Amino acid sequence: MTVVLTLLCRDEADILESMLRFHFDQGVDQIIATDNGSVDGSLEILQRFERRGRLRLLQEPEHSHDQAVWVTRMARMAAREFNASWVINSDADEFWHPRRGTLHDTLQAIPKAIKAISIDRSNFLPPPRDAEDRRPFHQRQTLRERQSCNSLGEPLPPKVIHRAHPGVEISDGNHSASVKGEPLPAPASEEIEILHLPIRSYPQFERKIRQGAEALERNKRLDPGVGHSWRSLYRNQLQAGTLAQYYDGLRPDAQSLAAQLASGALIEDTRLQQALQERSWWRLW
Repeated sequence: MTVVLTLLCRDEADILESMLRFHFDQGVDQIIATDNGSVDGSLEILQRFERRGRLRLLQEPEHSHDQAVWVTRMARMAAREFNASWVINSDADEFWHPRRGTLHDTLQAIPKAIKAISIDRSNFLPPPRDAEDRRPFHQRQTLRERQSCNSLGEPLPPKVIHRAHPGVEISDGNHSASVKGEPLPAPASEEIEILHLPIRSYPQFERKIRQGAEALERNKRLDPGVGHSWRSLYRNQLQAGTLAQYYDGLRPDAQSLAAQLASGALIEDTRLQQALQERSWWRLW
């Protein structure tokens, strides 16, 4: 069985190498990555992995966030060129974590009749904005929400893992997969979860909202509802000069943190910290 992960990336150097190595350690056989005009060192990280033969690199320098088109191309490439069995379409801030064993083992055990599975994700809290802590993200961010919502208060939609198909089509956001216009049924799976770190510092968050919303506006293919949370933050917070205050509000004060930990709304989750510190592959690359 062959597991291929696709990745669309723009300026994610602070998390990218950890994400790639984590998934290789989880039994991913090949990664197909599209770099969307990164200028922060992300492209060089991807090129280094490409030279080692485990990553196929594509480049799309135009900042138009044409996600569905680019991810669909990679997912079809996974089927046609790499004879994939399963395809995971991921963002750089997503860690697909199995409940037990490895991703490879978990996907191999899924009955053949199931063509896709739906995977929930939950967010880790961002660090304080004024923190001087320069440790890697996986050491600074260990508090995770049990259930996460986007900036509009809507529950985070799940992502989909699908069996490879040369004619598959992936939706914007990687939330569904279809073949010949028919969505693949994707029952929820509790065997995998997505550990999600979309916000890792204030500068990274501001850049993400600015770049993301402006790229969405350039793409005339997209319905205005695509990326609505990014668009809203850009319009109502960034342009209004209140994005820093919004960021501060994402992390409760000490009393609220303690109460949410006691109630179970927040979880102390060190699995990524342990995985990224302990794995022997740090010495192999």
